[in-house]
Formats: sequence, C-alpha cells, structure tokens
Amino acid sequence: MEFIFSTHAREQMHERKIIQQIIIQIINQPDEIVTQSDLQVFQGLIKENGKSYLIRIFVNVALHPNLIITVYKTSKISKYYEGEI
Repeated sequence: MEFIFSTHAREQMHERKIIQQIIIQIINQPDEIVTQSDLQVFQGLIKENGKSYLIRIFVNVALHPNLIITVYKTSKISKYYEGEI
C-alpha cells in the first residue's frame, strides 16, 4: 500500500511516542481493519512495558496515495478491537 503521513499524524506519532516502523508494520500486517466510509482503521496489538495496547491508524483510502490522517495508542482494547485478545 502506498501512503503518506499528514502533518497531524506525524505530530501525534511524536507526541504519543509511536515510531514509524510500528505504523508501517501494522499497515502491512494489521490484526484488524475497520471500515468507516472512506476511512479504514488499521489496528494492531502491541506490548509495551508489560502492558497491552491497541494502535489505531486512520487512513483515507479514497486518496492516492492513501493519507494517514491520525494515529493513536489506547489501553481500552475491548472498546475498539473485535478480534480475540
């Protein structure tokens, strides 16, 4: 998938200490993809300091290249993740 990062997404990655390598890995091998009209939310589970987190990556797939709008990390996995934990 060809994509670019929005300024907002880059700011969120820096603020939330999410490295680009993790984002690329989740986009290439997501644990789950949720579709919301022109957006796809790529989701991936990670472990950090012994705790589990869900990384959510919002991508506008109507644009070419696809635009990563925002990225965040949450500990509220069951609120967003439909797969098995």
